[in-house]
Amino acid sequence: MAKKKTAEERRQRAAALKAERLRKERRRKILGITGVITAIVVVVGLIGFLFYMDYRSRQIPGLAEYEVASYVHVDTGEKVDYEQSPPVGGDHWSAWQNCGVYPAPVTSEFAVHSLEHGAVWIAYDPELPAEQVAQLDQLYTQGSYLLVSPYEGEMDTPIVASAWGRQLAVESPEDENLQRFVRAFEQSTDVPEPGAACSQGVSETAEEVEALVSSGEEDIAQEMDGPAEGDEEGDAPESDAPQDEESPEDTE
Repeated sequence: MAKKKTAEERRQRAAALKAERLRKERRRKILGITGVITAIVVVVGLIGFLFYMDYRSRQIPGLAEYEVASYVHVDTGEKVDYEQSPPVGGDHWSAWQNCGVYPAPVTSEFAVHSLEHGAVWIAYDPELPAEQVAQLDQLYTQGSYLLVSPYEGEMDTPIVASAWGRQLAVESPEDENLQRFVRAFEQSTDVPEPGAACSQGVSETAEEVEALVSSGEEDIAQEMDGPAEGDEEGDAPESDAPQDEESPEDTE
């Protein structure tokens, strides 16, 4: 009788252990499923938040958007008739303007190539007061994908910020929408060549480029033609001007 009772106890204990093991397995599965669901919810929520923030950042009062139909390389020295002033994209020369601060106007055909790489071009009236020019210059920091320069073409306001296919006209450097525009579109991926360099290109102003192109010398033409096709993408810029050349800031 005692042996039967002991065997029964063993069976009950084994059944209890099995039941406990099954409960733990079910609990682990539930926790695992819950964890996966939680992770999915977090990821979806994060993606939704990023999309919302991106949407919100681009809801800038006064923002104008344009479709850029053509953006091929044209011969260096061939002037392009841009629809917008300053331009927001289009055909351009094979080299690009180094990002940086310039004391004089730059060549639009080079600047447009920089926009194609994700740069923002802040153009201002040459008559803009010096203190406001200084405020605009301060928007640029080492490694920024920003061009800051005076512009002699027609503009609706004293300051116009341009990115690829987008433009914002403001009256003052203190306009918060200018900073919002820079944050939204500097190094944007919504350009034909995202991640391409904004250095190791051309650091000359428009007047200097005009003189070089007009000279017709072969070595100067090659210099203005920029890197070989396919060499302009991939590497992050190491500096804001080609080595052994003066940066735009040094010309001030």
